[in-house]
Amino acid sequence: MNDEIPEGLRVPMISRRRMLRLSGLGIGAFSAAPLLAACGSSSDTTSAKKKGGNLVIVRAQDSVNMDKTTVFSNASLWVYQQMYETLVAMTDDGQGVKPWLAESYQMSADNLSCTFKLRSGVKFHNGQPVTSADVKFSIDESSKTKGGWEFINSAIKEVKTPDPLTVVITTKYPWAPLLADLSCPNNGIIPKDYAGKSSKDFYQAPVGTGPFMWGTWQKGSALTLKKNPSYWQPGKPAVDTVTWKVVPDTNARALQLQGGQAQINEAPPFSSISQVKNTPNLKVDLFPSTRTDYILMNQTKKPYDDVHVRRAISYAIDRQALVKNILFGSGSVANSFMMPSAPYYDKNSPGLQYDMAKAKQEMAQSSVPQGFTTTYLAQSGDAMDASIAQILQASLKQLGITMKIQNVDPSAQHDLTTKLQYEISHSYWTMDLADPDELVQYALDPKSGGHSFNTGMNDPDLIALVHKAQREFDKTKRQELYNQIQEKAAATAFLGFLFYTPFPYTQSDKVKGFKVLPTGYYHLEDVSL
Repeated sequence: MNDEIPEGLRVPMISRRRMLRLSGLGIGAFSAAPLLAACGSSSDTTSAKKKGGNLVIVRAQDSVNMDKTTVFSNASLWVYQQMYETLVAMTDDGQGVKPWLAESYQMSADNLSCTFKLRSGVKFHNGQPVTSADVKFSIDESSKTKGGWEFINSAIKEVKTPDPLTVVITTKYPWAPLLADLSCPNNGIIPKDYAGKSSKDFYQAPVGTGPFMWGTWQKGSALTLKKNPSYWQPGKPAVDTVTWKVVPDTNARALQLQGGQAQINEAPPFSSISQVKNTPNLKVDLFPSTRTDYILMNQTKKPYDDVHVRRAISYAIDRQALVKNILFGSGSVANSFMMPSAPYYDKNSPGLQYDMAKAKQEMAQSSVPQGFTTTYLAQSGDAMDASIAQILQASLKQLGITMKIQNVDPSAQHDLTTKLQYEISHSYWTMDLADPDELVQYALDPKSGGHSFNTGMNDPDLIALVHKAQREFDKTKRQELYNQIQEKAAATAFLGFLFYTPFPYTQSDKVKGFKVLPTGYYHLEDVSL
């Protein structure tokens, strides 16, 4: 894919990307850390940065919508997170959370509630002060959404507001991912009752507390946000405006960066990385990511309900060749549906790696030992998807599998895979939280709404492990549970894990302070020109 998944696919994408992208440390881990820690400000470093300027980011696709409760596309998330802020924010390493709009938080002894003290003096873009009533409205709004991010808040029982700067969130049962869940963009804080507007009107020109305010949007062309002059972090942001400019053509984006019409190129092709490294006044960053690419196999259709068929295909995927020929070495072979940058990733999970002899043994044990004919659902215009399909087609031929390739536009591919109207296809996931639960429940628990990553898998033993891990606060025990989950899930070959990739960005050397978190999110309040 052109590094952007269609709306909704990003499991929870869900980005899902999607969904979306968890404090693997869990709250148990936070209990060892200072729960009442104050949020340190780094504004002192920004004060020395150059002020002003208009930052232009070129990208392949436009945003979809600014509704934080229903929209999953990365192209939307990475914009609206500049306006909506959460009670806590992900740490830069993606392993936990830190205070943000809440300056402190305290878990109850029974792990059933968490009390947040709001930072005083924070105002929305319209000048309205932030109170606990706004927080309750915002979290309740996200919890009651249908067909959106509401699954993130499924454990929340109620939100209470004892005073204007105190919020108490109670869960239905002990819920380890709670703090990480509250850092998810769907729980961004907006004014109570949409500041007197309807939901539809509000999200046409949304209001938050973030470093940037709503500006203009010429759909299909460019979206601009303006600097929030009253941002609660003194001295930030440095730039006056940020514009995400839609430039579908890869070469045109590169030329605009070289010509100075843009300062950041979002997701340049890996094939161009070495060339850009040698280009004066440009620089390349490969930020560690939570992106995992995989092959989907629809278990509601024969013969993919046969584990031997799925294992045969997984063994037949030459992942090293994919990393070499598609990623030009800028990636690594995947051993799990979880990624190395995610909390509780198990590097020792064996996965199913390339072994054509084992692939043929599995086919011999399958319901179709002589092979079969299948159709790969590909996204038209996606060079990476096309390359994966061609390499897989050649490998499966050795198993007697004739794989036809059907090209459809990205939105159709999304619709067909989510409706389980496909046989075999490709997709990817990026995390939205510093806890694996977002990914794990979406991947393995069909009740989460994602049909187990759109594979149709329904494994009661794995589902039980998922629920057990959600309620385990002890870090060591939680790690053991996620190790079991990764090993057992790999053995089912419910996905053909492919590879892990970084987030590639090319930039003008005038850009200072741009850093991408493992989820793909970034803090533009720290950027200067």
